[in-house]
Amino acid sequence: MSEPAKVLIVDDEEEMLGSCVRLLGRTGYRCLTTTDPAHALALIEDQRPDVILTDLKMPGYDGMDVLRRARELDPEAVVLIFTAHATIESAVAAIKEGAYDYIPKPFEAEDLRQRLARALEKRRLIRENRNLRTQIETTYGFENIVGKSQAMAHVFELVKKAARSEANILIRGESGTGKELIARAIHAQSPRAREAFVPLDCASLPEPLLESELFGHERGAFTGAVRTKLGMFEVAHRGTIFLDEIRDLPLSLQAKLLRVLQERQVRRVGGTKMIDVDVRLVSATNQDLAEAVKQGAFREDLFYRVHVIAIALPPLRERTGDIPLVAYHFLRRYNRSRETAVEEISPEALAFLESHTWPGNVRELQNVIERACVLAEGPRLEARDLPQSVRGASGGRPTLPRLGGKDLPMKGAKEEWLQTFEREYLMELLHRHGGNVSQAAKVAQIDRKTIHRLIKKYRLKFRGES
Repeated sequence: MSEPAKVLIVDDEEEMLGSCVRLLGRTGYRCLTTTDPAHALALIEDQRPDVILTDLKMPGYDGMDVLRRARELDPEAVVLIFTAHATIESAVAAIKEGAYDYIPKPFEAEDLRQRLARALEKRRLIRENRNLRTQIETTYGFENIVGKSQAMAHVFELVKKAARSEANILIRGESGTGKELIARAIHAQSPRAREAFVPLDCASLPEPLLESELFGHERGAFTGAVRTKLGMFEVAHRGTIFLDEIRDLPLSLQAKLLRVLQERQVRRVGGTKMIDVDVRLVSATNQDLAEAVKQGAFREDLFYRVHVIAIALPPLRERTGDIPLVAYHFLRRYNRSRETAVEEISPEALAFLESHTWPGNVRELQNVIERACVLAEGPRLEARDLPQSVRGASGGRPTLPRLGGKDLPMKGAKEEWLQTFEREYLMELLHRHGGNVSQAAKVAQIDRKTIHRLIKKYRLKFRGES
């Protein structure tokens, strides 16, 4: 369970402190109090409160001194100032110094609660954005590969181990999942890192040109062959060759590729000389090679040659926890070409990004963020900057459960919506993880007891349940 938010209240009147503690304590906040502004600074440094409420006029240090010192100790501090001597000038001065809000005394209890809730949301966003940037800067993956999910952690670990070997590697994954980035990471982590990395898309060329690209040709081998050309295997000598979409390699070339892998030699088109090559092969496909073998579209002997180590890349929809990380990664990349940087993504926009199924995977997300950076009008990327395909049929905001024709007060409607959200969220999470409560709890960042309590509360049934 998450800890209650810490609120530091600074006021020279004990009665005021007591009123705030009674009011906020009932709401679930953990209150720290002091009548001494100097002691408040020590509490800020030691306790790092989530929000600071301070009176403006106090003996010795005043509220503005507390505000300035708090911002020095913690640049992300969220400070609210309240005072019985409210003026436009003092309010403007406080906001200029970095105060989040300015509250005239006396204030209504509900008004204070709402202002404090908004301040805590501000603090949450600040921390979330900081954590995302830190995660990107420390990089959970290799180079431009970003991800912290368990699925990606497994991929990274497998890449580290496989890269040290000389075994041929097959990377499997849907289009846009980053297969070439993984191939480059394997090369960069391998003993061949100082030599060439040579990529070739097997689906992009007709068979005669593809054969020439792979194995090279001699001068005069065919019409237009006016000079000798080295093939990709020769260019990649002592390095790594990456064959993307190897499933589309014609059967006749599959036989020649198999011979190259077995003999470690190539013969150029139109040539007679065998040329030694020392190459590590990494290949990739978005199709099922084992099924292609059954259908006779891919040689079984070649399949076992290229499939020594298999790395499966999960689609983006199966690692939704990585979506904010990847989105901020691309946000930072495209900010470099903008005069005014887009520094954060609004919660509503993030909700749309996380709920989209991403048929184009990381490549689609990259395009969406690039487009949104062009359209964004300020320092924050909003939901309106996303394409309609990502925002869905609602066009403007995530779809909320309907009230079923009932007239409810806002509090009742909110409770009903939250219950619907809890139930649907847990159903989806448990389905996705095959009923594994421990894994679901880890992803949701709550403890297993809470998951079990909610399962019992909503009488949930799910696939994989024993």
